[in-house]
Amino acid sequence: MAQTRKISSDRPLMSINLRRYENPSTLAGRKLIRRICLSLGLLQPGDSRDVIVDVVDSFIRNKGKMKTLTDINNDVYKIREEYELDQIGISPSNILRQIRRLKELKIVMKMNGAYQLTENNFQDIFQKQIKRFIIEPTSERIEEYCNRLDELSEKMNKASMQKE
Repeated sequence: MAQTRKISSDRPLMSINLRRYENPSTLAGRKLIRRICLSLGLLQPGDSRDVIVDVVDSFIRNKGKMKTLTDINNDVYKIREEYELDQIGISPSNILRQIRRLKELKIVMKMNGAYQLTENNFQDIFQKQIKRFIIEPTSERIEEYCNRLDELSEKMNKASMQKE
């Protein structure tokens, strides 16, 4: 009989989806920010609900500045207007949800009720935050699982050879 209760240990402590695309040398502006969001798993390929792109754009346009949720919401509205995009999905609750996702990936931080980028540029954000605190520990844990599996399979192989 199959086990039906959920096992809490199957919940990841952290997860990230990384995607590799072609060289970004021809991209700029919103298209480049969208590709970064796709590359970091913040946006799914073909997803038309892309307010996350505008939230990231708001932070980039305001590097080093602390922004309240209201400021970010207003920025997103203006950015979408600038690109002549629908205003769908820019409610404060959705913007806050997107900011939380950015916080999980250590792209933004919150201090005194306002938000800002964790580093001065995206290269530093990727190297110092995402790679260091998310990718490397995740990779190391996967290596631990692989080593444990190899140890157990080695023991099983020795045991089966002794039986022969």
